[in-house]
Amino acid sequence: METTRSQFIISLYGPPGSGQSSVGRALAAKLRLPFWDLDEEIQARSKLTIPEIFSRQGENGFRRRERTVLRQLLKYRDGVLALGGGALLDPSNRTLVESSGPVLCLQASIDRLLERMGTDGTDRPLLAGDLRLRLESLLAQRAGHYDSFPMQLDAEQPVERIAREAQMRVGAYHVEGMGQGYDVRIQEGGLEAVGEMLATRGLKGPVVVVSDQNVGSIYSRRLLASLRSRGIPAEEAFIPAGEQHKNMQTITWLWERFLGAKIERSSTVLALGGGVVGDAAGFAAATFLRGVSWVSLPTSLLAMVDASIGGKTGIDLPQGKNLVGAFYPPRLVLADPQSLDTLPEAELRSGMAEAVKAGVIGDPELFDLCARGWEALRPNLGEVVRRAIAVKVSVIEEDPYEMGRRAALNLGHTLGHAVELVSGFQLRHGEAVAIGMVAEARLAERLEIAKPGLADEIERVLKGLGLPVEIPTGLDRQAVLSAMQIDKKRLDGSVRFALPVRLGEVRVGINVDIHQMEDK
Repeated sequence: METTRSQFIISLYGPPGSGQSSVGRALAAKLRLPFWDLDEEIQARSKLTIPEIFSRQGENGFRRRERTVLRQLLKYRDGVLALGGGALLDPSNRTLVESSGPVLCLQASIDRLLERMGTDGTDRPLLAGDLRLRLESLLAQRAGHYDSFPMQLDAEQPVERIAREAQMRVGAYHVEGMGQGYDVRIQEGGLEAVGEMLATRGLKGPVVVVSDQNVGSIYSRRLLASLRSRGIPAEEAFIPAGEQHKNMQTITWLWERFLGAKIERSSTVLALGGGVVGDAAGFAAATFLRGVSWVSLPTSLLAMVDASIGGKTGIDLPQGKNLVGAFYPPRLVLADPQSLDTLPEAELRSGMAEAVKAGVIGDPELFDLCARGWEALRPNLGEVVRRAIAVKVSVIEEDPYEMGRRAALNLGHTLGHAVELVSGFQLRHGEAVAIGMVAEARLAERLEIAKPGLADEIERVLKGLGLPVEIPTGLDRQAVLSAMQIDKKRLDGSVRFALPVRLGEVRVGINVDIHQMEDK
């Protein structure tokens, strides 16, 4: 697949009966994309059934029609396409489809395929006669072909589960629940296609690219070129790097830059960078002219797996983190994993804390992946990003405004934010969250909420990733407790925790006397 590709057609392929059409429809509905079934399109355009085409023109005639209709469909920009079981045997078809987007190959046992097809193969000319024998023969002939596709899906599962797995594999979501929905895309080389992505979504200029001085110097020129290639005027606004600059002074400066760039209600703000840039740029966009559109372009691991998704924007006060802010979702989130190549190792390790948190909340397989340790994990950061984003999207779609389950995403953050603040932000966010997760897991064990040994299990994984698991010696613990009492998660005057029960389950809204944590 081309790394700079802006076209995004997801193709479902596999043996007859593997469920391409049903999965494709479910996936298209989730992504709010058009859906096409290649065989249905062939029949509609020829006004003949597939058996009739085979009867009159043979398989070669059918393949000619298939090739023609496929090329017509692939002129569209975005969508989900269900392919017939032999559509990609033609190398030219395969090349064209793979250049248009990801191809997912569904496979299942012969019994499952037969169950889906029923006992009558008369509508499938290549399987006419003894259905089982013909299918066995066809599968034997095509086994190597189907196995050659890198993205394989287990078609034995229910359709809804396959569709969710497909989203995770291709890195694509449409998030609803906070006003206008927005797309989340994970795409290698995606920063090169930002101009096209904005244009097709009706997002207009003038554009201001908000970044920090570190990230902007690496990626801003490339981003401006992409925007200007689509005739979108754009200017830069670089803020100082670091959490200590996520404050009202920075927001005021951004508002002034927006004025200078002649930003209008129809304009767009691009947040290019880590969590600090996303929080600040999103809040500035939410409050300027009572709200202008913004797009999140996360370049750090931490921002990709957590901060960029969910519509939380805000700034810090001297008394605590994120005490001023708004729920204001972006119009698009585009995570380009290639940008992780320029991150210092310490920043990558810090981001892994949020990935471990996602595993604890809702994906034990992700937790197990993280448990392999840093050296084994480093080449697989793309999978980490896809799995962690899948967890967060699932949670925020269920509870967009944090009235219930979304509070699970605060695991490790109640103590973590306090430790980060009291350290004067010398501790990175992920490092502070790692400390918070272990301490809060130990608290959950003492309260008999968590199964015994869970805290040790979490601690081992975090240590294996080179993350701290204890409050640094010399940090004022009383100041940490005081900072926790100002935390935004307070309710009715008390601090509410999200505490782990077991891998894959977190309990929210736990009212705890924070002095129970003093020995930790």
